[in-house]
Amino acid sequence: MPHLSLSDLTFTWPDGDPAFEGLDAVFGPGRTGLVGRNGAGKSTLLRLIAGDLTPDRGSVTVHGRLAYLRQDLTLDPNRTVDGVLGIDNQRKALHRIESGEGTEQDFADATGHWDVEERAVATLDRLGLAHVAPTPDALGRTVGTLSGGETMLLGLTAALLGDPEVLLLDEPTNNLDLSAKARLYAAVDQFPGIVVVVSHDRALLDRMDTIAELRRGELRMFGGNFAHYRETVEAEQEAGRAAVRDARADVRRQGRELVEAQTKIDRRLRYGKRMVAENRYPKIVGNERKSQAQASAGKLRGNHADKLDEARRTLTEAEELVRDDREIRIDLPDSVVHPGQQVVEVADLTLACGPTVSLAVTGPERIALVGRNGIGKTTLLRALTDMPPRVPWRALPQRLDVFDETRTLAQNLADAAPHATAEQIRGRLARFLFRGNDSDVLTSALSGGERLRAALAMILLAEPAPRLLMLDEPTNNLDLPSLQHLTEALAQFRGALIVASHDLPFLREIGATRWLELTDDGVREVDPR
Repeated sequence: MPHLSLSDLTFTWPDGDPAFEGLDAVFGPGRTGLVGRNGAGKSTLLRLIAGDLTPDRGSVTVHGRLAYLRQDLTLDPNRTVDGVLGIDNQRKALHRIESGEGTEQDFADATGHWDVEERAVATLDRLGLAHVAPTPDALGRTVGTLSGGETMLLGLTAALLGDPEVLLLDEPTNNLDLSAKARLYAAVDQFPGIVVVVSHDRALLDRMDTIAELRRGELRMFGGNFAHYRETVEAEQEAGRAAVRDARADVRRQGRELVEAQTKIDRRLRYGKRMVAENRYPKIVGNERKSQAQASAGKLRGNHADKLDEARRTLTEAEELVRDDREIRIDLPDSVVHPGQQVVEVADLTLACGPTVSLAVTGPERIALVGRNGIGKTTLLRALTDMPPRVPWRALPQRLDVFDETRTLAQNLADAAPHATAEQIRGRLARFLFRGNDSDVLTSALSGGERLRAALAMILLAEPAPRLLMLDEPTNNLDLPSLQHLTEALAQFRGALIVASHDLPFLREIGATRWLELTDDGVREVDPR
């Protein structure tokens, strides 16, 4: 049986920033969704499990063949499909054997892999990539024309070809169209071993058997799918909020009682002093009563003070149970595009991938650009930026390659907004959860979710303020609260939008006014229903 466990797993980044301290967990057969806020360390944990990183202390135990699909999967456009799949040497050995020129090493390489070409073609077909290599001969083609979604599916094909028993997937639905997602869901459902999936795809997470939440460096397991996890967390939060309300009320009550007790004590002491001063009873008796009153007052005061301290401790414990996770705050520039104003216009533009496109955007239109993987949505957006639009614009590319990787986050933003002060730049970054020294981190060290937040901050702070935003798969890698904030901000934007996405609920929620599908024959308007 495949097995995956973590024991006292501890890891600290070279800059001293701790990632995990003493993690213990067991992942049994079945599907586990690994969730958490952007930057919580989900990808880091997968890299530790895969052996890409070495823990400071503790261990990772994996029984069974392991395959790992990375979030930042990128391919050299000159690589061949069989090279990406890791079967190029086996194919060459098979071909030499078939031509009668096989060596002893060729037979060793081919043993157990005689049908590797057929299995590769069949797996590509199962994942919707039959057009990439419809026959074994086509496995030698280069991958430079693949879309982001096709790249991800090709990486998944490579992972599955090794017949793994433990499968790690990091944001596997990024850039996938609806049919491709359905095929990936089926592949995950049918996988017989251990699957650990990092994802913000709610539909995929609802297919999980277990949800593992990574939060504040700790890992907690929840039985059931994502919907059950959310119900459990919300019930806990409601109970936690009720406990906070009760604890705050108790603190106020104990505070009032302490004040009332102190008032009574002061009144008694004043009364005793007056009795002695007026010679109501002998001095020795008065002193004795004074001592007794002071002792009693001290005890009473101490009891109430202890109760107040206990109430405050209870409040602190209750508040710690209520989640106060930081959330991004997005303020889009107040850039107005008036009705009738020409924003973008192209006529009979032939894309490198085939379709010929004519497109005009007028006024504050909100274009939802949809279409299957590989049809050319990214190519179209890139072409629009090359000609360029008639109003100030900014584009968010799918690969988020908008940074100088050798410079810090703050320096990159300063390049985009040369008139902004250092305080303004750091203030903008803080709204996107890059606070303090986070602004001085090299962009090459950012996680997928952090890169997206940084890219959003960069295009929205740009000078001049954009009146057209062109966004290519902007929901990739965003955690659910951040996605909600982005949705709300885009819904309020008064400029023009062109958004390429496979996330149909997101496109509806930002108020798309036109839905355009890119096909082999060009662009056509479609009904979003």
